[in-house]
Amino acid sequence: MKNSNSVNSNKRKVSIWELYLTKEIAIEFKACLYFFSILFFYCVYRIIYGSWSADIIHLIEMIFTCYIIGYIQVYLLKNFDEAENLGFIEVAGMLICTFLYCLISYLGGWYGRNMVATLIFAAYILLIYFCVFYIYKSKRQIDDKILNEELKLFQTEHIRNNKDKK
Repeated sequence: MKNSNSVNSNKRKVSIWELYLTKEIAIEFKACLYFFSILFFYCVYRIIYGSWSADIIHLIEMIFTCYIIGYIQVYLLKNFDEAENLGFIEVAGMLICTFLYCLISYLGGWYGRNMVATLIFAAYILLIYFCVFYIYKSKRQIDDKILNEELKLFQTEHIRNNKDKK
């Protein structure tokens, strides 16, 4: 017969499926976030050049690119935009992914193979990466505060309950 502590500890362990699912959700979120950002830049570019329509092939390339780069970020580049600190590896990851976005945008003609527009797009993507990094960092700090407050509340309740039992 298993003791109740071993049963409870097995329930608390994170399964491989849960780890995989967590990464897939992160990739899905990143793909949506970065696709929206790229789509915004693309729409502004098209409007500036007098077009009120988007090329569907460009949109398909953009979303597939966001997913592929999302997988690269999570599985090969250590999820750099969710890192604790911004160091060499994280900046290198940002630069690599920015280069990939720009290369694909140039080859796909998203910005008419206009080198100036592509360079502005590169600066924009880097700005997005830095913003996302700081958003994740801020969210972790807020979550830490909330968890610490909940822990203190739990500890005071636990102490109060133990005093009531005596």
